[in-house]
Amino acid sequence: MHSNGGRGSGMGSDADVDTLAQLVADAEGIADTARAAQVREVRLLAAAGQLAESQSAGAPEKVKAREMALRGIAAELAGVFVATDRTLQRRIDEARDLVENYPVTMAAWEAGRIVRGHVRVIHEIGCIVPAGDRAEFERVAIERCEGERPNRVRDALRMIAERIHPRTFTERHEEAAAGRGVWVQPGADGMSDLIATLPTVIADGIVDRLTRQAREIITARAQADAPGTPDTRADANGALPDADTTIRDGSSFIDDARTIDQVRADVFSDLLLAGTPALDPTGTGDGGGTLGAIRAHVQVALSALTLMGQDEGPADLAGRSPIDAATARELAGNATSWDRLLTDPVTGTVLECDSYRPTAAMVRLLRARDRHCRFPGCRQPTIRCELDHTIAASDGGATHVCNLANLCKRHHDVKHHTRWRVQQLPGGRLIWTSPTGRVYREDAPPPLVAFTVAAPPGPGLPPF
Repeated sequence: MHSNGGRGSGMGSDADVDTLAQLVADAEGIADTARAAQVREVRLLAAAGQLAESQSAGAPEKVKAREMALRGIAAELAGVFVATDRTLQRRIDEARDLVENYPVTMAAWEAGRIVRGHVRVIHEIGCIVPAGDRAEFERVAIERCEGERPNRVRDALRMIAERIHPRTFTERHEEAAAGRGVWVQPGADGMSDLIATLPTVIADGIVDRLTRQAREIITARAQADAPGTPDTRADANGALPDADTTIRDGSSFIDDARTIDQVRADVFSDLLLAGTPALDPTGTGDGGGTLGAIRAHVQVALSALTLMGQDEGPADLAGRSPIDAATARELAGNATSWDRLLTDPVTGTVLECDSYRPTAAMVRLLRARDRHCRFPGCRQPTIRCELDHTIAASDGGATHVCNLANLCKRHHDVKHHTRWRVQQLPGGRLIWTSPTGRVYREDAPPPLVAFTVAAPPGPGLPPF
């Protein structure tokens, strides 16, 4: 946990801030111009596709005639866009689908309510929703996108699409899980891709465990590389080395300059081939270490109705995607502890969190409330973030949920060493102010799985 210390040299002078303000103003104008051009391009490409359709109308072999007409038009436009005709043909198909099947999205984009990134996400996820329900999906999705970065809305939009779908997520997941498998795709230079299609929560857990183990190795390597670090490891007889012996002298990390991705890949191979990491910094001469005991951590939110088996709606794997209700119930049943969240029935904001193991309850509540880094646009999960005092403890800021928020390491440093400022309002709402005075409001993200307001009981029925 860190407090807000002194500002560093990265703040810049007042003249620099004035220059930055002008750059920001110019950027706004450029963004508006670019958006208008992007919309025009999509409508032009859609019109090209419609022209190919009309050219092939009445032809005896309509499918082939349309394909030939489309190829000819795509080849013509490819010269203008300096691209291949295949690329243009694909873009024409995408543009036509967007214009004809997502009119509400196009109108919102044209009006400046959303940006191209939002459009891509809506278009990508909208294919999950049957055509008859797509208008409702568009309406809800656009409301969710307004004022938020595209990278942050993907999970929420996927959850919205799953809820709108007439078939339950559990049914569709069971069908998809039947296609799980592992295969090898040969590559160049003696390398291959080992590909596994698995349920999302399993895949996420695998990556999390590999990452934890790799970080443990890299941390131990850094300590071993530190000159003069005493070696406190005993030999087979229990004797300690001389005082001037260092870890560097007998380290297993000599010439080890692997990146975290390379360490992850090596640990992955060791676990599958031998069942334990070959390089374990916690090991001793008498036995293996504890690296293999590291377990994966995942954060899943599900409603009480789903937990009790009365609802098959998807649960939320924080920072990733929906998971099926059956898997979520199994994880909850096997968990040594879990949190009960009380949420606002209208906004969905987390108001209270309790647990059967209430130690570190404040951290647990903030992790549940924030879900990701609270800097504008960042979605690093809270399990990879640090708690920051909004008002520095050295300035009298309280160590309380109303003065704490999760920030990733990158944006924690931005808050401490630049002119970015933040204020925390009730309900976990953060108001960020950029060096040029632009204001960004960061509401506490509502859980994607939450209670909803039920209809009042009918006449003669007792209230719950």
